[in-house]
Amino acid sequence: MNSTVEILWTGTGHEPPAYARPGDAGADLRAAEDAVIPAHGRALVGTGVAIALPDGFAAFVHPRSGLALRHGITVLNTPGTIDAGYRGEIRVILFNTGDEDVTVHVGDRIAQLVVQRVERAEFIRVERLPGSARGTGGFGSTGGFAPSR
Repeated sequence: MNSTVEILWTGTGHEPPAYARPGDAGADLRAAEDAVIPAHGRALVGTGVAIALPDGFAAFVHPRSGLALRHGITVLNTPGTIDAGYRGEIRVILFNTGDEDVTVHVGDRIAQLVVQRVERAEFIRVERLPGSARGTGGFGSTGGFAPSR
């Protein structure tokens, strides 16, 4: 099922958000400006894109796996959340986990935008929560990854 998202694209020298292949969940966001992401530092990079999401939707900014693998670049507040009421430019906080500065140029794919339907919850205060199989176990309570030493 497709949803319509209105887009205001003020970028020059690069393409608006687009899906690279059929079936992709994330549309590529491209840099609208050159930026240097310092080693072990961050930079706020504009995309030249503003959107109008329908009520009941949100968009989430995710890192690109290729940037993470090749350059150690990720989105710092992953996922960045774009609420339906926000109309400003989508800007991406890129973080460099590597030991060398990384430069992004206008038109470089820097993140992915995933649009999703979201539910609005009603929070009800209670005296106690119902039980569950997991209970209060968290942070590794199910085993999972155990690094070797």
